[in-house]
Amino acid sequence: MNMRTICLICMLCLAVVVKAASPIQGLLERIDKGASRKFVIEQVKSPTDFFELDQKGDKVVIRGNNYVSIATGVNWYLKYYAGIHLSWNGMTAQLPAVLPAVPRKERHETDMKYRYDFNYCTYSYTMAFWDWNRWEKEIDWMALHGINLPLAVVGADVVWYNVLTQLGYPKDEINEFIAGPAFQGWWLMNNLEGWGGPNPDSWYKQRETLQKQILKRMREYGIHPVLPGYSGMVPHNAKERLKLNVSDPGLWCGYRRPAFLQPTDSRFNEIADLYYKEMNRLYGKADFYSMDPFHEGGNVASVDLNAAGQAIWGAMKKANPKAVWVIQAWQANPRQKMIENLPAGDLIVLDLFSESRPQWGDSESTWYRKEGFGKHDWLYCMLLNYGGNVGLHGKMKHVIDEFYKAKTSSFSKTMKGVGMTMEGTENNPVMFELLCELPWRPVWFHKEEWLKNYTVARYGKDDKTIQDAWLLLSNTIYDCPAKNTQQGTHESVFCARPGYDVYQVSSWSEMEPYYKPEDIIRAAGMMLSAADRFKGNNNFEYDLTDIVRQAVAEKGRLVYPVMIDAYKAGEKDLFAAASQRFLDLILLQDKLLAVRPEFKVGTWIGSARNLGTTPEEKDLYEWNARVQITTWGNRVAADEGGLRDYAHKEWNGLLRDFYYNRWKVWIDQQKARLDGAPVKEIDFYDIEEQWTKQTHPYSSQAEGDVIEVAKEVYAKITE
Repeated sequence: MNMRTICLICMLCLAVVVKAASPIQGLLERIDKGASRKFVIEQVKSPTDFFELDQKGDKVVIRGNNYVSIATGVNWYLKYYAGIHLSWNGMTAQLPAVLPAVPRKERHETDMKYRYDFNYCTYSYTMAFWDWNRWEKEIDWMALHGINLPLAVVGADVVWYNVLTQLGYPKDEINEFIAGPAFQGWWLMNNLEGWGGPNPDSWYKQRETLQKQILKRMREYGIHPVLPGYSGMVPHNAKERLKLNVSDPGLWCGYRRPAFLQPTDSRFNEIADLYYKEMNRLYGKADFYSMDPFHEGGNVASVDLNAAGQAIWGAMKKANPKAVWVIQAWQANPRQKMIENLPAGDLIVLDLFSESRPQWGDSESTWYRKEGFGKHDWLYCMLLNYGGNVGLHGKMKHVIDEFYKAKTSSFSKTMKGVGMTMEGTENNPVMFELLCELPWRPVWFHKEEWLKNYTVARYGKDDKTIQDAWLLLSNTIYDCPAKNTQQGTHESVFCARPGYDVYQVSSWSEMEPYYKPEDIIRAAGMMLSAADRFKGNNNFEYDLTDIVRQAVAEKGRLVYPVMIDAYKAGEKDLFAAASQRFLDLILLQDKLLAVRPEFKVGTWIGSARNLGTTPEEKDLYEWNARVQITTWGNRVAADEGGLRDYAHKEWNGLLRDFYYNRWKVWIDQQKARLDGAPVKEIDFYDIEEQWTKQTHPYSSQAEGDVIEVAKEVYAKITE
């Protein structure tokens, strides 16, 4: 065998190895074993992100300039040719033996360079207890939806633990600084210290291992993780312990904030260097770092904002000269003086709430910035969900209109992409799907046309009744008015602390009525009328459960004022009947939501407990899980700070044991008042806290037939 033959064999072997190692092949095999043999994957150099769908014989060709573009093409093909919609709770499918052919080459490209994902809050409200199995699915979902710039903060606590150890902090003080599993998002945004902890040693080992798995897979795809950079945060006692010059940002919702290290302090660069050195050692350098000093207020009176911006930027550039600072635009941040002297190209601003309170330069916004973000790049983002709350919600047409408005505005030169910046995910898949497609659609399109294609893709076949139901939803609950600034879904009255004038649940909701509850109930009926044709269809049964759940919540909103009016009129019998109807609706919703694990508190609590390695750890994580979705904080933070019920959930188990019980106590009190009996004021926090301390198990397994239970529940709310 001559040398030339040996070289050819080696090259062929290398090609086989490269092909076997392709993340696209791994993705396709995870979707359906053997699926990779049904596609031809071609990577072509291009300065512009693009994908093409084509045909070679009986195989479908997916062509693109990088793995993320190719994965986006795979998803586009599956949706619009094969009628297969991969969603966060259904990432597998059975592909046909021979794939539907692509009759003519189809090409999509985008000048939206960055497609961002996540909010710090997402890591707490949704992802606090995810393991690698769940993360692997999410990273696949991101690639399929074109995401190439996700926030990646898992394991940041390990970096801080090691840095503070090097600075001489003892273990107990470090654990008083780092927040517990369900509250790390707000710790990383400089809002609070320690709440939810102390974390056991095993937690840090788990986080380090998990982050390395996450980053490895992201980087295999060519996804650029946004790691948390150094923003000047130090423990509140750093002035005394480390003799540092710090400012005290004050309180956040009753919690003490970490201190802010003044940029003029001689040790700022030393501590920043320690931080980046440790971050790089554990997780490697990143080209993007997220820093959000002064998030949600904070006292900046004593801070030289220009110097702060220069110090934070300079420390990042020293760690990696190619790095870009990613910052959230929220309320007054980023402060103009902090960013105005930073070089163009070194900052990307996430216009966090573009669909409702844009800051990019839209003069109609309540958070209007006349010059937008100036010379700095920015992304058009959709926040959509607050607190991980359950509920149908969106501004479907407005999101489309505003995106193309921004693209054709004078601010378009610095508009570099889109972002999903939800506080909680695993909800409203239609809205996330819509946003992810915007960069790949060069011109404005009709909502109705897109929605029709979406329903066919999501459920695998064309059905006029289903399309009419979704059209009704799109013109009502998914048509939140442009000027409406409410924080996410129209909250369920079931989840509110009881009272005589209940409308919103969380403290800062800003809810306004913008649709008729009866329309949502009617849409649920339309979905049910077609349900038997979609039995066993995962996407349909999830959506059916969610829409009927919304219908029950709407019925509760209609019954509530009847109950209150009866009480105010002194009508004992009517109050008794209306209040019983109200309580029965809560139990009906609880029964309905037992049919899907996504709507069960047992799934959330079970994920938390599964991370524990000892009974004590399991109990700590369960307490974190229970507190976050109810009181959120201690008595001061919950009541005076306004955090209670911020992350409320319409979930099976929680409805029955928490919300039902709270309403029942209050209703019994009103009955006693109508009877003239003396009553005590209700200490709601005391009732709520009792539930957070329990550890009795909740099932995460689906119970009952989705369609049959939905029909039964719907019949009872419409009788």
